[in-house]
Amino acid sequence: MSLKDFFNKKRKYATIPSDREQPAQMNSGVMTKCPQCRSIIYTKELKKHHMVCISCGHHLPMNAHDRIHFLLDEETFKEYDPELSSSDPLGFPEYQEKLEKDRQKTGLNEAVVTGEGYMSGFPVVLAVMDKRFRMGSMGSGAGEKITRAIERALEKQRPFIMFSASGGARMQEGVLSLMQMAKTSAALKRMDEAGLLYISMMTDPTTGGVSASFASLGDYNFAEPKAMIGFAGRRVIEETIREELPEDFQTAEFLLHHGHLDRVIPRDQLKQELSTILDLHRCKETAEGGE
Repeated sequence: MSLKDFFNKKRKYATIPSDREQPAQMNSGVMTKCPQCRSIIYTKELKKHHMVCISCGHHLPMNAHDRIHFLLDEETFKEYDPELSSSDPLGFPEYQEKLEKDRQKTGLNEAVVTGEGYMSGFPVVLAVMDKRFRMGSMGSGAGEKITRAIERALEKQRPFIMFSASGGARMQEGVLSLMQMAKTSAALKRMDEAGLLYISMMTDPTTGGVSASFASLGDYNFAEPKAMIGFAGRRVIEETIREELPEDFQTAEFLLHHGHLDRVIPRDQLKQELSTILDLHRCKETAEGGE
């Protein structure tokens, strides 16, 4: 074997299992194992409880359309820009193939679903990220969809509700991905100047450029229990500051204790809590007056 052959040879590496295990589905999705307490639950029963473990209360991932169906009044949702998707501006190897694979797997064209509807009778515009699509990463398509949703909320004089679930910027799009932080933040600035309500709801995980931009700019910043929220990873921060971080660092509860969040809201209380806030801000009257 030549030296060149040695370096070209594909080698296998051992991997260390993640501490944040994903829920395991068994028997073609009939049963689901809770990653927190290891209970085996009928998937249908789990969905009835909005993907919250009935044994320990752990909040499992929820896809965008299920979350919208859970929160909005029946048959009131009207989707925005369902066909909009990222292109491949840098010609990144295998990026188009990965996008197509995620489209087939999720039935989505991008990592976020946007639209309008009614929540307990209150008109709202909302955007819901889905981490099944490129881990909810912020590509140019996702940023454009969120920005358009904010602009429509401004046009219709409706409150905007954002559900974040993201691994951060999408590396395959380079600086175009990072530019979405500024674009979405600028749109929210215009909404703030118009005096409209913006509610940010952070779910697991909300990290990277998403956590550093629109996810943290709400008039109310909420999160689901035990959601991981932060910019850089634990190891990077520990190596930078030369200190060991607390065990619960970057959890929703830690951020609530240190003033970054206004409240941690369990999923089964979420619709009622949001509806109460919309009522307090007289959103029904404002929206009807604007339309």
